[in-house]
Amino acid sequence: MNKVLAPGISLRQTKTVTFEDTAAKFGSGFLEIFATPALLAFMEHTALLLVQPYLEKGHGTVGTTVNITHLKGTPVGTSVECEATLVRIEGNSLTFNVVVTDGTYKIGEGTHSRFIIDEERFMKKFKKQDKQ
Repeated sequence: MNKVLAPGISLRQTKTVTFEDTAAKFGSGFLEIFATPALLAFMEHTALLLVQPYLEKGHGTVGTTVNITHLKGTPVGTSVECEATLVRIEGNSLTFNVVVTDGTYKIGEGTHSRFIIDEERFMKKFKKQDKQ
């Protein structure tokens, strides 16, 4: 590993909510507000980007568990910020606290776990399944 992966590291990302992020677009609702699936994807992506620079070449992470609460509706055009903090490492399992705010209010929070994988070995499993 290039850097030492340790609890306490964190990353913040900012994005602006677009129509592509809405419940109406995702089909998870009918309103043009930040969809829960988009909120979750933003959280996962932030955790992914946080740890990737710490991993050896050819390694990555896959999401394994999510426990989040979507606290507040957020309209298109709003700037939102996600902070992911690595809180626990158990073998290859990583656990993060994730929080999304709109500059004034917390709009989502929870925990997310990812598992470190060897990408080539992981994908070989699927190639074997295709041949059967």
